[in-house]
Amino acid sequence: MSAQPEAGLTGTGLCEAGQGQDAFTRALLDPDVAVPANIARLADGRVAARRFAVYRNNVIVSLTEYLAASFPTVAGLVGEEFFAAMAGVFIRHSPPVSPILAEYGGGFADFIAGFAPAASVPYLADSARLDNAQRVAYHAADAEPAGGDTLKRLETTAPFALRLVLHPSLAVVRSRWPVLSIWQANRGERSGALPEGGEDVLVLRPRLDVALYRLAPGAVAFIGSIRSGCVLGDAAEAAIADSDAFDLAETLALLIREGAIIDITAD
Repeated sequence: MSAQPEAGLTGTGLCEAGQGQDAFTRALLDPDVAVPANIARLADGRVAARRFAVYRNNVIVSLTEYLAASFPTVAGLVGEEFFAAMAGVFIRHSPPVSPILAEYGGGFADFIAGFAPAASVPYLADSARLDNAQRVAYHAADAEPAGGDTLKRLETTAPFALRLVLHPSLAVVRSRWPVLSIWQANRGERSGALPEGGEDVLVLRPRLDVALYRLAPGAVAFIGSIRSGCVLGDAAEAAIADSDAFDLAETLALLIREGAIIDITAD
């Protein structure tokens, strides 16, 4: 978007220091709000409305592009036009509160769940949760997966009294929709009919890249218990209570193989 040249601005800054910041933010995010009267004016005393409009547009466009890059599955499912309109409402409803852009968008999935125009795509909010988990995992702290000496502690005579320390990037997404399959289809990695029922997904970045894994029944409850500080035995009991089909050996094998465990400690 471009604007015709205007006369020079007067004043020392766009907005008087320490004054009108709330009003400026409201006007910046809502085109129906009048341009703040206390911003720097043109030489003839008029408010620089066109320049403010350009700035306002650039902010909204930049945040929309960031959300589209952070939630590619959502953007792919609804299309560019719908996504831009939905993101615009979200941005005005929940503007950034941190100067770190990578922290923005954490509430997007919950917003989508309550966004009436998206109700026709019932799995959209959970798809956003999976996108967001990948975004958070990508920016999570690094940690080395446990080595062989540490993993040997599982071979002790009392393994159920041990505590597993999981990788800081690890997250799980539980959905009543096949969100992993939807994610794969959106990336062109899957074709054909989607499976029926929900899918639980493990999100992890043990090295450079974020990876996704389909979890077996009970694994989400097991991982949740481990993350809350439960010993291995109690976590296994919680998983069995969640699903009779829980397989402890299979779940541990997945966590070990993919580098999800970074330490093992005694109770």
